[in-house]
Amino acid sequence: MMTVSEVCRKAKENVRAIALASENDMNTMLSAAARALRDNAKSIIEENKKDIAACTRGAQFVDRLMLDEKRIDGIAVGLEKLIELPSPVGEILEERTLYNGLLLRRVRVPIGVLGIIYEARPNVTADAIGLSIKSGNAVVLRGSKDAILSNRAVTSVIKSAIRSAGYDPEFIQLIEDTSREGATEFMKMNGVVDVLIPRGSAGLIQNAVQNATVPVIETGTGNCHVYFEDTADIDKALPILINAKTQRTSVCNACESLLIDEAFAQRHLREIVQSLRDKNVEIVACEKCRAIMPELTPASEEDFYTEFLALKISIKIVHGVDEAIAHINKYGTHHSDSIVTNDAAAAEKFLNEVDSAAVYVNASTRFTDGFEFGLGAEMGISTQKLHARGPMGLRELTSYKYQVTGNGQIRG
Repeated sequence: MMTVSEVCRKAKENVRAIALASENDMNTMLSAAARALRDNAKSIIEENKKDIAACTRGAQFVDRLMLDEKRIDGIAVGLEKLIELPSPVGEILEERTLYNGLLLRRVRVPIGVLGIIYEARPNVTADAIGLSIKSGNAVVLRGSKDAILSNRAVTSVIKSAIRSAGYDPEFIQLIEDTSREGATEFMKMNGVVDVLIPRGSAGLIQNAVQNATVPVIETGTGNCHVYFEDTADIDKALPILINAKTQRTSVCNACESLLIDEAFAQRHLREIVQSLRDKNVEIVACEKCRAIMPELTPASEEDFYTEFLALKISIKIVHGVDEAIAHINKYGTHHSDSIVTNDAAAAEKFLNEVDSAAVYVNASTRFTDGFEFGLGAEMGISTQKLHARGPMGLRELTSYKYQVTGNGQIRG
């Protein structure tokens, strides 16, 4: 097994193979990879079953870890969707002639070597490879020990397919050292890895942010809110809430907290609670909620900060849109938040003042996703403001450089 340093340096050594690839070359690699994933689905699933059998971390974790033919086909479809999108590499962002006759162009270029550190989602392995190919980047993958066999199988299948298509796949590297020490070493490969993108739990992300010497793009943690403003239509509001909370609970764009205007709560709290209970959602609620329904479990201050990633939700009654916005900006993680309303002024205020990567009016937070946003797959959901924010698609995986052409100019 290669050391972490050796793996990263091998990706660096092979970065030009993908950075200089034509768009046709990129698409050929993606097509070969998608086809190979489908053709080798059974062998990938067999390795995945071994990971699942060894997992002792509960049903929610197993759901994230599990691969079946439907999920593998979905991963392949994601790669094929990338073929339909233009590569951003080489795009001219700006072109102008300076006062001295120099022609100045600002052009998109790959970042270089992407480092992806993630937990038990083997689909991330294929997504990251696909996005790296189409954005011209080398990639170093480091998944958790819970998914090592699955990640190894997916990576091997894709690299073999690229090699069979006539290309050198060594710009793709998988770190097989899943120790904590290996993760720390990976985070400190500055000068070799150009950017580190952590995907997973809040603990993983904060560990990377606090300890990495490689520049980090912070992603993922989603304490997302749905807010029922007083003019909301309950028949529209409830399906949005139920979808945002229960359609898939273990994802970062699931709703974790419901805010309700006071008058709306007086009219509809019992109906809202019953709808959540019908979906087996555990509820913790503020004192104003408990004044209406004393049987509700009291919410702690910590509950309002918590990303539950489970069938659990906090509910708080607020006095108007200003209090709702203040609550979200204080307790949220700047990921995805939604208002349900028929008041255009309230909607506009919410859109402008909630400080999150994705802000919705009358829609579920579950749409914050690279595929849903038309970006193909995504490398993660950035919750920071530099260098990218929201779903990170192809453009977010590029930088730019200035190309300056003259005919002998010198500066006086």
